[in-house]
This record gives sequence, C-alpha cells and structure tokens, in this order.
Amino acid sequence: MAQLTFALSIIVILIAVIAGVYTYRLGRQQKWQEELDAPVPEKVQEHPYLFNPVFLAYVLPGLLAVVVIVYLALRYY
Repeated sequence: MAQLTFALSIIVILIAVIAGVYTYRLGRQQKWQEELDAPVPEKVQEHPYLFNPVFLAYVLPGLLAVVVIVYLALRYY
C-alpha cells in the first residue's frame, strides 16, 4: 500500500510540475502579445505571484503533495 501511495504521489508531482511549466510558458508568450483587458491593480503589481490564483493553484497542491509524501515516508519507515 505504501509503495502505491508513493508512486501515485510522484505521478501527481510530475503532473503539477509539467502543468506549471506549461502555464508559465503560455503566460510569457501571451505577455509578449501585449493583449491586456484592463490595467493591473497596484497591489498585484507589487506581488505578482502571491495574487495570481493560477500560480497558487499549482503551488499549493504541490506543497501539499510534498507534505503528504514526507509524512508517509516518516510514518512507514
């Protein structure tokens, strides 16, 4: 059971990393096209990654997966 959980955790992390890299590249590509709907608020300009929900949607599950992997590794070994 622990091996299956570990393998699935690795797969989830790989998917999250690949999706994050893809999103980052797509965002940079669209940035060069300079098609903006509205001006960006000043708070978002000061902290562009903290207030980006797409970025947070990739980072938070990735961190959660790492915490679960470490917890399971320490618990079963």
